[in-house]
Amino acid sequence: QVRLVESGGGLVQAGDPLRLSCTAFGGTIHDTPMGWFRQAPGTGKEREFIAAINLRGDRTWYGDFMKGRVTISRDNAKNTVYLQMNSLKPEDTAVYYCARWAWGTEERLLKNYDLWGRGTQVTVSS
Repeated sequence: QVRLVESGGGLVQAGDPLRLSCTAFGGTIHDTPMGWFRQAPGTGKEREFIAAINLRGDRTWYGDFMKGRVTISRDNAKNTVYLQMNSLKPEDTAVYYCARWAWGTEERLLKNYDLWGRGTQVTVSS
């Protein structure tokens, strides 16, 4: 069974960049679009959409609140999807999740994703 494992999170300072990775184990993700979400703990907010990418990597979608500061990409040979984040802010502190986009046409909807990783914590200090 396919598992998604995020990595690359950590503690950074405001203004720093960070690249997150999401690697699939036990299967492949090269035939499915993928997405990144985040959830800030203790806020009561549901997971927020950050970005998505189609299976070939030639089409991307971005959410509004990080647009211009993030880039999603993928390397199907490595079974990995990346999220490059720049100019990080303290309000970007959250757990970041990757997910497999299984159905539907709306990339922002959580219900269109059927497989999630456990997330990686990103903490941005001021």
